[in-house]
This record gives sequence, C-alpha cells and structure tokens, in this order.
Amino acid sequence: MGSNLKNVIIVSMGFLLLFTAFQGLQNLQSSLNSDEGLGVASLSVIYGTIILSSMFLPQILIKNLGCKWTIVSAMVCYVVYFVGNFYASWYTLMPTSVILGFGGAPLWAAKCTYLTVSGNLEAEKTNKLGQDIVNHYFGIFFLFFQSASVWGNLISSLIFAQSPEIANFTEDALQFCGASDCPDNTMQSDNATSSRPPPELINILLGVYTGAGVLAVLLVAIFLEQVDLNEVREFRDNRPSFWTTFLATFRHLRDKRQCLLIFLTMYSGFEQSFIAGEYTKSYVTCALGIQFVGFVMICFGAANALCSILFGKLSKYVGRIALFVLATALNAACIIALLLWKPHPHQFAVFFVFPALWGMADAVWQTQINALYGVLFVKNKEAAFANYRLWESLGFVIAFGYSTFLCVSIKEYLVLAVLVIGIALYGIVEYMERNHQTKHCLDGSDKNNYIKKAETQF
Repeated sequence: MGSNLKNVIIVSMGFLLLFTAFQGLQNLQSSLNSDEGLGVASLSVIYGTIILSSMFLPQILIKNLGCKWTIVSAMVCYVVYFVGNFYASWYTLMPTSVILGFGGAPLWAAKCTYLTVSGNLEAEKTNKLGQDIVNHYFGIFFLFFQSASVWGNLISSLIFAQSPEIANFTEDALQFCGASDCPDNTMQSDNATSSRPPPELINILLGVYTGAGVLAVLLVAIFLEQVDLNEVREFRDNRPSFWTTFLATFRHLRDKRQCLLIFLTMYSGFEQSFIAGEYTKSYVTCALGIQFVGFVMICFGAANALCSILFGKLSKYVGRIALFVLATALNAACIIALLLWKPHPHQFAVFFVFPALWGMADAVWQTQINALYGVLFVKNKEAAFANYRLWESLGFVIAFGYSTFLCVSIKEYLVLAVLVIGIALYGIVEYMERNHQTKHCLDGSDKNNYIKKAETQF
C-alpha cells in the first residue's frame, strides 16, 4: 500500500470514529432534546458558528499548523460538544456548540485539502490524471465517512432498545405526523416526549460517543503523516498579514464559478438537515418512536457509504453531470412522495425506503461537490474548501433555524426550490467549463487530449 493511500485511510478512519458519534447524536437531537427546540437550536448554533469560522480560521490554521494538526485540534472541539450533552441545557449545549462550530470549518477544509494534496502527489508518482485520483480518494473517504452513520445509529438503537417503555401512538396523533406536522401540534410533541429513553441509557450512549471521539483524536495525532510540511514552513517564513489571510475566503468569490455554486453547496446543508432533523422527528419518532430512529437511519448510512465508493469510481466513466442528474431526480422524487405520504406504523418498510434513496442521492452530493471544488479551484484549494464549508453551513443554519417555526410541508417545498435553483446554476458552471476547454483546444492545444478529457467529463 502506498503512503498516500495509507494516509487517506487513516484520515477516513479518524472521521469514521468521530462522526459515528456526531452523526448519531445529530440525528437524535430533534427528538432527544425537543423541549423548547433545544436540540435543533444547538445544531443551528453549530452551523452558524461554522459560517463565522469559515471566514478566517481554515486559512490561518491550515497554513500555520498544516492539515494534520488542524484536523487534530478541530476533532478535540467535537469531543467537548459530546461531553456537554451529558448535562443538556441551554447553558451547556450553547457554549459547546460554539466550540464545535469553530472547529468544524477548519476540520473539513483541512480534510479536503489533505485529500486533494495526497491525490495530486499520487498522480505525479503514477503519471495519472490528478482529478481521477482525487475523485478516487474522495470516494474512499466517503465510504468510511458515510458508514459512520450506520455505526452511530446502530449504537443508539441497540442501547435505546433496552428501554422497558414502549410508546403507544393513537390514530388521532398519527394524523399530525409527516408533512402535516406543524409547530403547534401538541399531539405530535406528546409522541416525542413519551418515547424518550431513561437518563441512564442516554448517559451510556453519550459515554460511547465520547470514547469514539477520543480514539479519533489519538489515531490521527499518532499515525497520520503531514504531507504539506514544506508548504507550512514556507508560509511561516513568509507569513502574510492577518487581513490578507482573512480576506482570502471572500476574494475567492471573485470567481464566477464559485458564486454560481453557492446554491448547490447550500443545498447540501438543506438536504442533510432535512433527513437528520425533520424526517427523524416528524416521520420516524412521531409514528414509530425514538428507538427506531437509529435503525431507520442505518439504511441512509449504508446506502450512502456503498454509493460513495461506487460513484467515486463511476464518475470517470459516466461523468459528474450524469451523477448530479441522478441525485436531483432521487431527491425530487422523495420530496414529492413525502408530501403525499401519511406515515403509519403499519407501513413499517416504507420508513426505511426513503432514507435509503436519500442516502444514494447524498452520496453524489458529498463526493461530487467536494471533488468538483478540488478540480475547479486547484490553485486556491484552501479558500475554495473554506467557501464550500461556509455555504453548506449556511444551508444547515437556515434549515435548522426555521425548523421550529414552519410546518414540514413548507420545509419540503423550500428544500425542493433550493435543489432546482442549485442544479440549474451548476449547469451554467459546466457550460462555462466546456466553453473554456473548447477555447483552449481551438487556441492550439492537443485536440485529441481535449476530446478524451471532454468525453470523460461529460
């Protein structure tokens, strides 16, 4: 095994452990801490803080510490949040949510930068096309990362299954589940409260999640190589001013392609927040009980993980456009079906179908949007991935922010609208790229190479 591939696997394992905890906990927040919207409020604060940190922290930390130690430092912030959940209240979750938020943007920007650098280094060694190796590495990463949802949800389901209390839902209460769920539906709120596990089981779950986070920190700190050490040394010797680094993220918005990708990047936050917050609470917890949230979301994680590695490989054969069209069709179909479906315990299997299809679509959004940023903005990768995290986080903030105020049906229409706008603007980016490649071809570049690349891309 080559050193670059080994490093990719170590990063992937670290994220697997960390997000086994975080994703499992995130999926439960809207149900576990439903009083006064504490759970979704903490998630909104997390992603709001990520927006702020995206403006300056990724550039500063990555350039000064390098990708490895930026990842380690950011992972510690997540562990602090896990500890804060042991005593969940506005006074504990809000500060720890802010801490996690400040670590979130540097964590993801450093990960994306690390995979991109590793992919390009491997491409130079093997004389292969850089974007193919980068796509492959992102596929490997998301195979591990998305499987975290499986393990995190399996852990929560197995632990909460030990609860002796089983909630019974009346037909009248079930009428307010799904798209009909609105903030003033007291029956639906009673459903969520009646299925809350006992405190001792919640503490066991949080203990397991915290331990997984600590293991992630140790794994990356001890075994990961620092592939960008020379760049860090050069930066320290020629350190620019704080404002130069701070404004790098915003200067990147001068690139029209980045501006056009804002809605698609925001949609990534909208769709993830919907499946983690609205679907788990208004469909699963409301009609089946919180003990089934983990089992249902395992389908999401499993489909996501398998399709991540599959789509990472398929992208060089069918092109990213075909994959984006597939994801758009899957999400649009799911949203329309969820608007029409009335969830009921007798339709048990249906609860698992939607997250599986949603996971297939999310595999495209995660692997291909990340890889797209790496391919389009290779010369400004740190600023590009900081923008990626900024706009994705804004999608999370908006979605979690209106979660306690709007009916589920309205939320579904909003998610669908952002999807349509985002994919339309993305199409313009591909049109611009194709014209750019055609111009270089006509200007005298190798026509055969252009045709081969265009066939692969489109």
